[in-house]
Amino acid sequence: MAELVITPVSSKADRAAFVDVAYRLNAADQNWVPNLRSEEISKFTPGKNPFFEHAKVQLFLAHRDGRVIGRISAHIDELALKQPVEQGMGPGTGNWGAIEAEDEDTARALIAAAEEWLRGQGMTRVIAPMNLSVWEEPGIQVSGHDHPPMVMMAHHNAAYQGWIERAGYGLVKMLRTFDLDVRKEFPPLIQRIVASGEKNARIRIRKVELKQFDRDAAIICEILNDAWSDNWGFVPFTPEEIAYTGKALKPLVHPALIHIAEYDGEPVAFMMTLPDLNGIQMRVNKRNGKPSVLGLIKLLLWLRKPKPADMRVPLMGVRKSLQSSRLASQLAFMMIEYIRRAAIANFETKRAEIGWVLEDNQGMVAIADAINSKVNREYAVYDKAL
Repeated sequence: MAELVITPVSSKADRAAFVDVAYRLNAADQNWVPNLRSEEISKFTPGKNPFFEHAKVQLFLAHRDGRVIGRISAHIDELALKQPVEQGMGPGTGNWGAIEAEDEDTARALIAAAEEWLRGQGMTRVIAPMNLSVWEEPGIQVSGHDHPPMVMMAHHNAAYQGWIERAGYGLVKMLRTFDLDVRKEFPPLIQRIVASGEKNARIRIRKVELKQFDRDAAIICEILNDAWSDNWGFVPFTPEEIAYTGKALKPLVHPALIHIAEYDGEPVAFMMTLPDLNGIQMRVNKRNGKPSVLGLIKLLLWLRKPKPADMRVPLMGVRKSLQSSRLASQLAFMMIEYIRRAAIANFETKRAEIGWVLEDNQGMVAIADAINSKVNREYAVYDKAL
């Protein structure tokens, strides 16, 4: 067998190869979603993705017989290094992610290269996979491979779990997504909680305003950073990342699907829901991430009026001062119910997905259980001493 060679990405052509190998290796998997290639290139390009403004990143390619057969990213997030160790990250903790490989030998060689780079940067521990940050695609999929993921979630070769574990990694956290049939009304108890909140003059649930999108995006981010600040794996979301993500998601923003809850006139909670872009991408994108002209037209038309569309709730948050209170649950149930109604009426939605949710986030797990949603996919995050 020809020699396996691992090389660092050092040119524009290398970066293109880094992106393209994922399309090739996953082309036969009908549940893998071919995101737009241009967006994938942007994600891994310094100067475009603001993650690079607070992180050191080295990408690697695996070659054999002149062919690219795998990839991995190694990175050190300066903001993650400042977090408390008990929350998962902290001093001395680096990450790797974006792994794709033809076989286990290639995967092990790529992981070893990432580990060696992290050691050379003074890291003593690794948490992985992270692609690239905890806000993007954390973890490796370990269940739910029989259906495609929703927007902003990953789908991985089922073999990767074993390859990572045999490289000496131990499970540190499980992330879960929950599937919900939105056509079914919520249980009577939840309906009573919502009705009670509607009678409370101190509560106001409002839609985001497109004319004030930057203002409302800043409000959501401020609540998000406060609400999630004690969570495992938390890293602050920067203003630059807000702008970058906001620009990317703006075509999917519909006021009826993103709500801010106010209490005594102060924003205290939010819920963001997005139409499932993956569904249309699987229909119009070629397996190399480059849609045809007709496919691009269909995509743009769908973005203007995403109907029918299933939904994903990627983010919810309630200020820390209210967490574990009855009010926090009430606000969550009110926003979920209002958006459920809007999704059915305006987008012909049949199902929605909530998550990811940390396995030990008791508040969110309880909410998911109360509305009769069920776990449909799991993602494992691992750690290892270097």
